[in-house]
Amino acid sequence: MQQLQGMDASFVALETRNSPMHIGSILIYNPSTAPGGFVRFKDILAFFESRLQLSKTMRQRMVRVPFDLDYPYWIEDPDFDLEYHVRHVALPAPGDWRQLCIQAARIFARPLDLERPPWEFTVVEGLDNVEGLPKGCYAYITKVHHAAIDGMSGIDLMEATHTLTPDEPPPPGPDDWKPEKVPNPVELLGKSYFNAIANPLKQLEVAAKAAPGLAKALKGLAAKEFDVSTEMIAPKARFNRKIGPHRVVEGVGVPLADIKAIRTAVDGAKVNDVFLTIIGGALRRYLDHHGELPKKSLTAMAPISVRSNGEKNAMGNQVAAMIAPLGTHIADPLERLAWVHNRTTNSKAMADAMGARNMTEMSKVSPALWMSLGAQLYTRLSLANRGVGPIFTTVVTNVPGPPVPIYSAGARLESMMGLICLTDGMGLAHVVQSYTEEATIAFTADREMMDDPEFYADCIRESFEELRDAASDDAKPAKPKKTAKKHAAKPATKKRAAPKKKPSEPAKGGTHASRARSKPKAAHPLKGPTKE
Repeated sequence: MQQLQGMDASFVALETRNSPMHIGSILIYNPSTAPGGFVRFKDILAFFESRLQLSKTMRQRMVRVPFDLDYPYWIEDPDFDLEYHVRHVALPAPGDWRQLCIQAARIFARPLDLERPPWEFTVVEGLDNVEGLPKGCYAYITKVHHAAIDGMSGIDLMEATHTLTPDEPPPPGPDDWKPEKVPNPVELLGKSYFNAIANPLKQLEVAAKAAPGLAKALKGLAAKEFDVSTEMIAPKARFNRKIGPHRVVEGVGVPLADIKAIRTAVDGAKVNDVFLTIIGGALRRYLDHHGELPKKSLTAMAPISVRSNGEKNAMGNQVAAMIAPLGTHIADPLERLAWVHNRTTNSKAMADAMGARNMTEMSKVSPALWMSLGAQLYTRLSLANRGVGPIFTTVVTNVPGPPVPIYSAGARLESMMGLICLTDGMGLAHVVQSYTEEATIAFTADREMMDDPEFYADCIRESFEELRDAASDDAKPAKPKKTAKKHAAKPATKKRAAPKKKPSEPAKGGTHASRARSKPKAAHPLKGPTKE
């Protein structure tokens, strides 16, 4: 048995009927690379079965301690049944992108059975009318409980269910997996008693390790290496209230090369800054259209992986977090990018000073009972509707994907789009992923809070195009000035430096989202309306 860590257990505690705490993806495959150019459902089952030994997640189930007096445990499931976890459906006509996202939203809204290994793959065939894809393509809609994986360990699960070539043989060696006996309540309560005795010592140990980081953070604050400002606390938006049981999902695909080119428009800007700026611009358009744009910037919680190389294949979450203001109060896209870069640099400096790993370790010694009771009271008292919610507006998690094509049961993965869980107080979350030459910006939202997901997808696309065009214009060579000698000036590439201070007033003159919108230029499967 292996006990869950504090952050992993918090995802179990937060689980409710309306808030299933799993993450996942929509993966689209082209079977033309498989033997015979065709993949049957039984081929997928056989492929997964041959690779189960590569993943700890797939055959482990959770056992909860009575009354949640201690963190749950992982055991090897004695009743594991692969066919329960891999399902098979077909899209109704016309089999387009909208129908796929409707199906994904419905599947993703349903909680996992936590008395079995907490994951499901649904094979969806019938993708015959998705623009940019040949007929015969199919998809996986995946769900894995967040207690089992974070973004980086999710990549490890992807490696277990994919190969680098379409004809790669099964892993060598015997599968020495062995099931475990399910512990009885008396055994679990006994373990919780000894853990309760040892926990104060663990708390002292973690506090001792965290003290230097806290001192360093205070020193950095005094030396003005970073600042703590009200920009890090977002104004309340429509997404920050109690969520319902229904979901909508959508996504936009963009060239990864364009994202990398945009970041050069601002000195020192990172790829993640570009994604945050695009999402900030999209939220600005969306809320402005609905007459709900606040003067103060909205913010995002951006997870930071602290997973070491030795923990690559380990289950659970090894993440800290930082708050990233999105610059929704700034109309000019390049000014927004410079401002976002400045604020994320500040947040990273703060996280580095405190020690991101220390923040993760502190979560491991939180008393399980109080964590569970706190999560239940927060939901049952509807505190999110009473103004008690997270200090951020949304979540933006960046998960780098494979830089080369990968295959499952011989079929080539064409595109990937992330799905993410929601909680009370956070009804909108984003996943940014890269795969080969493509980047996708996807979102999961509460259906009551966003009944027009196709419009928000348009806002993301337009925000990207606006930033791309502005960065391209900003990098154009300067026109030569007329001189008596008619000598041409040397071309100059102009870059904007990040501002040291935030604008005292919101930028004006932004494009209203209700005005005429440009049509998407690239034919890509991740587009089209998706409303459940």
